[in-house]
Amino acid sequence: MMMNSFKVNLFISIFMLLHQASSASAQEASLPRIDVVGGSQEEMAKIPGSVQTVSASELTRLQPMSTEAALKQVPGVVIKPEEESAVVANIGMRGLSAGEYKTLILEDGVPVAADLFFGNSRYYNPRIQRMNSIEVLKGAASLRYGPNTIGGVINYKTKDPIDGASIASRIGSHQYLETTLEAGGRSNSDDGMLGLVYTQARSDGFQSKDFDMQDLMIKGGMALGEKQWLGLKVTHYENDAHISYRGLFKDAYEARATFNPAPDDWFLTDRNSVDFNHEWEISPEARLNTVVYWSEMRRDYWRFGLKPAATSLQNGLKVWNYSDSLDGNNRAFERTGLDTRLTLRHNSLDIANEAEMGVRWMKETMRDQKITATRANPRSGTLSTDVFQSASSLALFAQNRFDLNGQISITPGIRAEMYEQITDDLLINAKDGRTSNSEYMPGVGATWQVTPQAQLYGGIYRAFSPPYNSTSIVSGQDLNLGAERSLNMEFGVRGQQQKWSYGFTAFRMNFDNQVIRANSNGGDPSNGGKTLHQGVELALAFAVNNAFRMEGNLTYVPDAKFVENRYSSTGTLIARNGNRVTYSPEWVSNLQFVYQEGPWMTALNIQHISDQMTDTMNTVALTENTSGFFTGRIDGYTTADLTSSYQVHPQLSLTAAIKNLADKHYIASLRQGIYAGPSRSYELGLKYKF
Repeated sequence: MMMNSFKVNLFISIFMLLHQASSASAQEASLPRIDVVGGSQEEMAKIPGSVQTVSASELTRLQPMSTEAALKQVPGVVIKPEEESAVVANIGMRGLSAGEYKTLILEDGVPVAADLFFGNSRYYNPRIQRMNSIEVLKGAASLRYGPNTIGGVINYKTKDPIDGASIASRIGSHQYLETTLEAGGRSNSDDGMLGLVYTQARSDGFQSKDFDMQDLMIKGGMALGEKQWLGLKVTHYENDAHISYRGLFKDAYEARATFNPAPDDWFLTDRNSVDFNHEWEISPEARLNTVVYWSEMRRDYWRFGLKPAATSLQNGLKVWNYSDSLDGNNRAFERTGLDTRLTLRHNSLDIANEAEMGVRWMKETMRDQKITATRANPRSGTLSTDVFQSASSLALFAQNRFDLNGQISITPGIRAEMYEQITDDLLINAKDGRTSNSEYMPGVGATWQVTPQAQLYGGIYRAFSPPYNSTSIVSGQDLNLGAERSLNMEFGVRGQQQKWSYGFTAFRMNFDNQVIRANSNGGDPSNGGKTLHQGVELALAFAVNNAFRMEGNLTYVPDAKFVENRYSSTGTLIARNGNRVTYSPEWVSNLQFVYQEGPWMTALNIQHISDQMTDTMNTVALTENTSGFFTGRIDGYTTADLTSSYQVHPQLSLTAAIKNLADKHYIASLRQGIYAGPSRSYELGLKYKF
């Protein structure tokens, strides 16, 4: 459902009042936000860790349908696909399982995943159409953020308001239709701006996994005098997606079946959010950034049960045999938070310094309900589960960058995170419970500008992810799982030389308490899971001439493994020493050939992902249990996308793409059935600026 007209009018009125109140003598407005990396090479060079960005021009070149599709190009990132529109997110980093969330996802510096403490981070994936660029940060510098920064930080940066208007449309295979409207403007004195980005997209979907999505962002800001800026962003998102946990059986997969394996299941989401940003340039040496944020989200998942004979044959292929019973697994989330950070440049110890310190307070809640319904009366029925979960957290951090000379800088820092988790069973009081933890995470990073063409960097830091309420509190009992803790180290070099640019990073993450489920389909959580993740990332780019360039990156993770036997709470072996972590391929590589001449640009993007294990026992053969859950090794695969764009004139541009150019048939992931990777698809688009 769309945001009602009252809310729309309210938010627009707020912006107009801000605009009217701005001072005619104020300097030009900018939109304040908390950046993870920053927009300049100078800012990136200050970071003692691995940094990658996906720029606006790269997004134009890639023509991604989702944020996940854009992230696939980043070294160290691996995606576990479920469907081409990426309604849900499965993102892994540096050998961390793509089925577990240990990487912090932000939008304009604000946590954007459904939650950080309840284990539902994958249920909201921001839409790519309103993004201007993406920042990916790994290493000791990620201590400034948290929690869940073991893998690093991903920050989606949204578009600023444009002057004027534009309309973009894209059509494609499976009846895909997307329309995006951008409109905006500035005040006469240039001290205020306001704009919106609205996208509507729908598709019949690969394997008839259709969806109908709407996404609205209203964004603006104003100058408050000469030294302060205020920004406001309001978003609304809704998506009705015909997806499920169930996939194809082996014979249907091998036959390249195109039917939806769960034809009557629905995944329904909507989300609203408001961010208030304030920036105050106290002096040339001091700046204060503050953001106050709020969001609410609903995720209703309606799934049909199975008959006692769970499968049957349809046109000679094995399919799920659905009953008339229907369960609504419905969850509602709310988040409120404040993040403020002060940056100071000073000359203590007679050297140049840059200090940053801050505090973040956040509260999250989730209402988890299960409704038992029937096919005759869908989406209403008997309430059988009603659980309320909450988590309150307070974090403090401080770091100081010591510029010892014009070449060497050292940045020590520390972060403290205190949090309390509460679970209230609203139907059974005996299942209420609470737990609390405090974590202290020190770290230090360094950079050394060896030559103008080469910079060395490295760091070591302690990282953590909190245990989820659902696994740390069971039937009112605190299982004392503790947080997941990892000692992270990395060392690298980056730079450019004439036509070459390059980056190389070696990394090591040593968990002393990784809480991981027995397999990707669930399991018995337990403490004490020691795992080791180590490998290298390499990125190279070469400009052959003014028109043609080649870019590529490679991630090699030889070790993403358990370093001791793992047992469930009942004593069952669930992982052997040396077994590989699930959904952590040893090799991931990307190669791009880009030709750009005048108004024309075309690119061939090739990606390879090596074999992946899907359960902690590292089952090799594709195996189906009595409940239809699949495990087994997924074979590696290589896919290619071909994209082109042409700037007809300054107002009009055209785009075209062929995704999965060779029509590679492959298993993307396993769950209750097989998720097949999307087949070859075609897209055409245009954008006109008024």
